[in-house]
Amino acid sequence: MKNMWISIMPEELWIRILEIGICGGGGGGTGGGCLNFRDLCSLSITCKRLNSLSNLNFLWSALLSADYNFNTDSIGAAEPTSSCSSDKALYRIRYERQRDQKRLAHRRVVLRFESDVAVSSRKIATMEEQSANEREKMSITMAELLNLCKVKQASVALNVWQPEVIRGKQKQMVQQHDVTINSRISALEMELRLCKQHVANYEIALKVERQKLDRAKEKLESVKYHPLHDFSCKSDHSDEHTTRRKKLKLA
Repeated sequence: MKNMWISIMPEELWIRILEIGICGGGGGGTGGGCLNFRDLCSLSITCKRLNSLSNLNFLWSALLSADYNFNTDSIGAAEPTSSCSSDKALYRIRYERQRDQKRLAHRRVVLRFESDVAVSSRKIATMEEQSANEREKMSITMAELLNLCKVKQASVALNVWQPEVIRGKQKQMVQQHDVTINSRISALEMELRLCKQHVANYEIALKVERQKLDRAKEKLESVKYHPLHDFSCKSDHSDEHTTRRKKLKLA
């Protein structure tokens, strides 16, 4: 039924409809209509007659002028379909060039956010390693401090009467430390406070850097995701189609 109406309507009427759709009511070739290049390509696959009419040079000249601000001498003049491929080919070249530029710009943005994620990840790994070293140093200092506290208690206990066996062990413990116990305890306590301060600073810096990493990952995911555009390589699509064909053959 649709093909019958297409064949009944005269060619001049179809040309006028397409001209209004592309150029607008004035027909000035400024692309003010409601049809774009996708609509024109969709019409070209409906039937042979619309395929021939949708390739008219003045229609693509109007689209060139509207979409890429490119003026040609053939705008506004309908030409036979045999010589109508120049402006359509030019539009295709301009479209593919713009598409490639958008893909490259998109790739640059993706690489920038991937770089931010990698830098933040390296910083977090370095700070975690440094924080672990400070914690290990703090545990060693704590163990030595506890040991010196026991020695200090033993030195005090030497002044009190005790059984000879216990007194001998405590005297041996005190003699093993040549450095003044009190000064060494003060140094260890100061070192322990510094370790705790360093660990606290690393925790704050790690919290800030993890938040920065999460924001960079969110931006990267938002840039990578697009419901309509697909910036992946063509080889991926061919692999998917090959896999589907193999599954259908196996079924």
